[in-house]
Amino acid sequence: MNNMVGSVAIGAALLASALASSAAAQSLPVTPAQRDTATQVAQSGVPLAELAPGAPDSYTVRSGDTLWGISGLFLARPWRWPELWGMNLQDIRNPHLIFPGQQLFLLKKDGRAMLSTRGAGASDLTTVRVSPRTRSSSLSGSALPTLNPSLIEPFLADPVVVDESVLQQAPRIVATREQRVMLSKGDRAYGRGSPEAPLADTQGAPQNFRVVRNAVPLKDPVSGEILGYEAYYLGKAALLAAEGTRETTTDGKTTVEVVPASLDIVSAKEEIRIGDRLLPEPPRELLSYVPRAPSQAIEGRVVSIYGSGITNANAAQSQVVAINKGTRDGLQHGHVLTVLTDGGSLVDRTDPGKARMRLPDESNGLLMVFRTFERVSYGLILDIQTGVKVGDRLVTPR
Repeated sequence: MNNMVGSVAIGAALLASALASSAAAQSLPVTPAQRDTATQVAQSGVPLAELAPGAPDSYTVRSGDTLWGISGLFLARPWRWPELWGMNLQDIRNPHLIFPGQQLFLLKKDGRAMLSTRGAGASDLTTVRVSPRTRSSSLSGSALPTLNPSLIEPFLADPVVVDESVLQQAPRIVATREQRVMLSKGDRAYGRGSPEAPLADTQGAPQNFRVVRNAVPLKDPVSGEILGYEAYYLGKAALLAAEGTRETTTDGKTTVEVVPASLDIVSAKEEIRIGDRLLPEPPRELLSYVPRAPSQAIEGRVVSIYGSGITNANAAQSQVVAINKGTRDGLQHGHVLTVLTDGGSLVDRTDPGKARMRLPDESNGLLMVFRTFERVSYGLILDIQTGVKVGDRLVTPR
């Protein structure tokens, strides 16, 4: 119990904020288990051994900081935000709101440490003054974001995982104005759906679409199961006029011609062409990320490195990878997993029998899940020692 409490400590206020507005941060959940842990830690703090090497005695939160970075200043394992909260339980009532200008003090006594907004010997809480200025951001308000929003924001809409049947039945671009080969922002495109589901502008039908291409199968490295198809994101299109038909009569003979739907390309990450598919644009979610270890044991594998197109490529820090676990396995956005490097096998040359040995897998870094599907999730590599490759193991951190 002491080890558990000790490894959960220095003030959850730091990591529990989110990539969302202050109002959204106020509604972030704190589980009973996290609250119990924080309460235990608040009574005595954490062992000094749980602190990060070189943890500062005090720190003033600055604009541009992230909660992950600040937690890493104090804790050896920065995802353990309940301990941070516990060390600051009386001073910071809402663990999801940490602002620039707040001063944090690391108090040490009798081999244990406590995080506080009060310096040693202070009798009153410090007053945190936040300037009245506001800033516009798609992911965060004045409270500190958990991570640098620029690392995740481009991927919140880009990776699209669908079943094969969904993609085969998706509407497609069938023609361009003036027979253009490639389309970019501002160009007109023409599209068609299936006979059962034509592109229509009736009430309730989608009006905005993602344009995707090259559905790559995501195969489980262990079971060989096809977990889904990753459709490469190209841009967005807006429906202007619905698909229909037109009758023409010539010499008493009536001919029915298909009139494709009209669409405008409103954004283009890459050039778009005939044959590319259209998937409905879902409502944008402003998700809040509370880094934490999964409550259950997770053991997964890296399936692919997003955007590399090379099966033997290595992913570095701040890159995105797909993993073979999703919502059906209990994975949620914000879950942190340890990346393991395969220890490999070799022959014991000191053994006359030349026995084969399997070296233990070694911790290589951390990954945070930020987008989940039923059988696949995407994670951002937070800290890494050597490159991450397809097939590397992922486990619940200790």
